[in-house]
Amino acid sequence: MTESRRRSVLLGMTGGIAAYKAAELVRGLVLEDAEVRVVMTEAATRFVTPHTMQALSGHPVYTDMWDSRIDNGMSHIELSRGAGVIVVAPASADFLAKLAHGSADDLLSTLCLARECPLIVAPAMNRQMWQHPATQRNIAMLREDGVLVLGPDSGSQACGETGMGRMTEPEALCDQILGWFEPKVLDRLNVVVTAGPTFERIDAVRGITNLSSGRMGYAVARAARDAGARVALISGPTMLTPPGGVRLIRVTSAQEMLEAVERALGDCHMFVSVAAVADYAPLNPQDQKIKKDARILGLELAPTADILANVASRANPPFCVGFAAESEKLDEYAEAKRKRKHLPLLAANLAQDAIGADTNELVLFDDDGRHVLPRASKLAQARLLMQHAAQLYARSR
Repeated sequence: MTESRRRSVLLGMTGGIAAYKAAELVRGLVLEDAEVRVVMTEAATRFVTPHTMQALSGHPVYTDMWDSRIDNGMSHIELSRGAGVIVVAPASADFLAKLAHGSADDLLSTLCLARECPLIVAPAMNRQMWQHPATQRNIAMLREDGVLVLGPDSGSQACGETGMGRMTEPEALCDQILGWFEPKVLDRLNVVVTAGPTFERIDAVRGITNLSSGRMGYAVARAARDAGARVALISGPTMLTPPGGVRLIRVTSAQEMLEAVERALGDCHMFVSVAAVADYAPLNPQDQKIKKDARILGLELAPTADILANVASRANPPFCVGFAAESEKLDEYAEAKRKRKHLPLLAANLAQDAIGADTNELVLFDDDGRHVLPRASKLAQARLLMQHAAQLYARSR
């Protein structure tokens, strides 16, 4: 893909109440420095005006196949030539049927048929329309043709009903669209990521945990997905929204996380252990709340299982990436941990600089030495980490 096509999106809009979400989607993409050009069907203009979409995208909006603004009169060809991807959002049931059967009777359907770039659709319709066998046949045909279908989601609909058919929210669509432009260095690999803290119960209301927001682990899951991997995200308790397109497995304790990891390892190529797993758990947790009094409370703690060490010590382990959050002597402790657990790659940082922060500074340790990733957003750091891991994985195979 040429640099001019990177982050260049042609957004097609069809008629439907979800058209207002397309306006939010354009704004989100533009804020992420994507170039967005908009093509609307006539029905779409009944819900949102072309002037609105032009103001949000910063480019003229096209609705007519015979638009004179295209010099050679070939708007259905010229408009798609500079795009890195075409996204149709919302994609109505009628438009999905057109795409599936190769119908091309307006500008948007024609340029989708004449495209050289990939096509993404975000369906939006009433639940009964979505569930209809004809729509499901059309969706199956589109997927077979290589069209990426994002959504729909389940929830309340404009008609007053509740069910599957809501267009995926703009923030989630923006996330996945931008991720499509990332290099597919983990294409078709199965990656398991652990994230967040674990919570080890003391009694009915108290427990032992770690100061982990889960942001780094969720960023790694997103970066792996964007790199083309099929991702299973095993997450301890967090308040974060998981990235779209990953399989989320929620757990609470270290033991639950261990069991979930073992179940997910069957076809795993790469295991990335980001979770801040509690090192100790109460030996005898109480079913009821322990009442406070003047006495000193004693807790017996037992070590939890070392999940990463268990995975790395398997007879035929996946490629393992560890994390280490230290408070001092970063290089010494991180490299010692990597060698002790026989890891090909370990990412380390100082806990006081990373916990609760939106940015991070990682140091990667492997057999070639240390590699510093300058401070950046956790997603940017996760992308660099996955690129480095992909290179080592390819070398190891």
